[in-house]
Amino acid sequence: MRAAGPRGGRIEAAIGPGHHRARLAHPSPTDDGKGGTGTAEPSPSTPPPSPSAPPTEPPTTPPMPSSPAPRPSTAPPPQVLMRTGSEGAQVRELQARLRQIGHFGRNPTGYYGKVTADSVRSFQAKRGTEATGSTDADTWRKLLTMTRTPTADELDPPTERPVAEPDERCLTGRVLCISKKSRTLAWMIDGRVVSAMDVRFGSEYTPTREGEFPVYWKSRDHVSTLYDTPMPYALFFSGGQAVHYSADFAANGYGGASHGCVNVRDRKKVAALFDQVKNGDKVVIYW
Repeated sequence: MRAAGPRGGRIEAAIGPGHHRARLAHPSPTDDGKGGTGTAEPSPSTPPPSPSAPPTEPPTTPPMPSSPAPRPSTAPPPQVLMRTGSEGAQVRELQARLRQIGHFGRNPTGYYGKVTADSVRSFQAKRGTEATGSTDADTWRKLLTMTRTPTADELDPPTERPVAEPDERCLTGRVLCISKKSRTLAWMIDGRVVSAMDVRFGSEYTPTREGEFPVYWKSRDHVSTLYDTPMPYALFFSGGQAVHYSADFAANGYGGASHGCVNVRDRKKVAALFDQVKNGDKVVIYW
């Protein structure tokens, strides 16, 4: 016969260990060390959170009153004195003055092309004025105050490049002595240089022929029938190849090339050359 233990012991024996674990797993609301009724009751449900209030938008700042639009200027625009396409002595002076202060990197040509327009634009931008590339009265006035009157050599230098040592075939007679290496043409009579000028040649696809040739035809106002381009003061020496003035060379320098001709960019000089050269005079083209 089992001896009767304490009352709590009989309850534990009757309930068993499994039920005890269940109570530990699901504590009653009074399971905090203060004692209870011994009966498990469901936990009260947690009330749903109250909806949060909508976020408050920051107060808007009233817009600042806009300043009145500036009135358009009633002053007339400055008079344009020179622009792309202009030619003459004033253009030559403009180029010489720009060169004095480092805005024109070559000798004056007297033709207002892209190189000159870019130089004027650079000068205008540095002075804080509208960079149009055209020379108006204000731009010209500023340039005059910053430069001196160009000398004759500055206005009309013999050539931009040093004239090459002449080929021996150039030392006798009347010769257009043309060096591809120095890119110069020297008009020589009996070994003496009468005048010199810068020249450019054909591209690798249309090269200028080398050798000795005679001038066989002169055409003052020639226009190419093949390319439909002007070839003023043309001195033909080999087929369709000639020495002639090139407005493109005057405007863009060595950025381009001819179709085989010898281009001259100084119109005044090639015009004088045209008047002096005769049919039968020699043309020598060499490196």
